[in-house]
Amino acid sequence: MTVVPAIDLRGGRCVRLLYGDPARETRYDGDPVERAREFAAAGAKRLHVVDLDGAFGTGENLAALGAICRGVDVPVQTGGGIRSGADARARFAAGASFVVLGTMLVETPREARSLVEELGSRAIAGVDARGSEVAIRGWRQPAPLGRDAFVRELASWGFERLIYTEIARDGAGTGYDVAALAHVAGLAPLRITASGGAKTVADLEALTLGTPASVDAAIVGRALYEGTLDLAAALSAVSSASRSRPS
Repeated sequence: MTVVPAIDLRGGRCVRLLYGDPARETRYDGDPVERAREFAAAGAKRLHVVDLDGAFGTGENLAALGAICRGVDVPVQTGGGIRSGADARARFAAGASFVVLGTMLVETPREARSLVEELGSRAIAGVDARGSEVAIRGWRQPAPLGRDAFVRELASWGFERLIYTEIARDGAGTGYDVAALAHVAGLAPLRITASGGAKTVADLEALTLGTPASVDAAIVGRALYEGTLDLAAALSAVSSASRSRPS
């Protein structure tokens, strides 16, 4: 299990939102680049950077993303506001190694599918859901299709990895939705990154032991900023739990 620290950017600063609601923001002190360096120094093998201004259509954080990418020697995956191939290429130009496609999967599927064919494993599918209902546009609009059919369709496009976020748990510290993640993992031959809900090491251990091996990464955000989860301890714990994971 790979633990992936999240850096959510709004106005160039680190923030976390509760349930993805822009009105329920917690802003954290510190430079995002320094945060990224701290995560890398603690053992993170990948970072997850979200442009919230891009997701909400209120701006962009390309300069901050570029500074983060230049400041660390680990791969950065980035999402939020990628609505076209040009947007994706701008993220790569800033230094990102992977892009997470969300809204455009629904709104411009032909272009999204072409990007997957062009980028291969550098394109990651982002599926954000409230139960079986998929949400787009910064989680503010419902998508006109169900989660299960959507996941199967994305696999048929050639995606290798999917980030699955349970919106009702994001930022809430109530643990990952292990049952939903196990269900999603059984829908298609995809590698799954879990997102939304981590608060303690126990949450990561429960995720590792309660899901198939295809759920092989977990994004952690607020818990790292608020000190309820230590990254180095988390990496050690999931390594031990992985050895006990059912095959």
